[in-house]
Amino acid sequence: MPCPTVMVDPAVPDEIAELLRGHRELLLAMRTGWAPVRKRRYDPMLGIVASAATGLAALLAVAGFGFFLEERYTSFVIVMTVAALLVVGVLIRPRTDTESARRRARELEVYESALLYEGRFVLREDLDEGARALLARARAAVEAVMESRVNAEGLLDGVRNAVMLPEQEWEIARLLAKLSALRSEHEEVVAEGLTPEVAAVAEPLGEALASSEQAVLARVEALERYAGHVAEAERAFRARHQIERFGAKLPRYEELLAESGADRSAVPELGRLTEDADRLEETLRDSVTSAHEAFRHLNG
Repeated sequence: MPCPTVMVDPAVPDEIAELLRGHRELLLAMRTGWAPVRKRRYDPMLGIVASAATGLAALLAVAGFGFFLEERYTSFVIVMTVAALLVVGVLIRPRTDTESARRRARELEVYESALLYEGRFVLREDLDEGARALLARARAAVEAVMESRVNAEGLLDGVRNAVMLPEQEWEIARLLAKLSALRSEHEEVVAEGLTPEVAAVAEPLGEALASSEQAVLARVEALERYAGHVAEAERAFRARHQIERFGAKLPRYEELLAESGADRSAVPELGRLTEDADRLEETLRDSVTSAHEAFRHLNG
């Protein structure tokens, strides 16, 4: 599973989170200094002037028609020319393009939301290669749990899963972003060549980065262990459901065997359905219990 492109703190309002996830390109542009152009507010006087010009053009057109009837053609041409110029001026005045205005408004909304919630979202580009791999593992574990039938059927603590797992994933993403930034800066300085004095300082800093990465890795592995227990419960749940379906049809199988005169020993597995169902029920209970234990460990 690929690394998520935009991770947002679950505490951010849903509509803002969706806005940020849906405009990754603008968020990336902000990283390079982009800011939206703030268009000047519309001057209501422009509308008044345009309306006045239109009205004056109409009056001139009426006057011109009168000059034409009076055969005063020079006055007619002058008046109609002025009226035509007024109409043309109104028609070619700058107009607001609805689609462009909508796009600018959305860009401004994204920009202001990103500033307001700075530090509450992480882009894929904020992570180095190792961090992306870890976040992808965390996302895979969370989705495996959330999309499981045992979770949907309420065999797990669905409410706590829905709240806690996104929080765990976000915390991992946040820590990985900080780790990636510090690791990049550390490697840049080290690549320049260090004097013995600086190397003595850089070594424990490098160890601190490695220790932090191991701590984040432990979080990811805890998620994966929980997902593993859920997967085992999922397998037992699915198998139990399938055996229940076969068991419901068992009388029909037996009826067919009796009517056809077939040897019952030809399908000996039929008699084991009840036993298998009992064993799977026990396996399912054990798996769910293990998943709950793993969840409590994760929560701690």
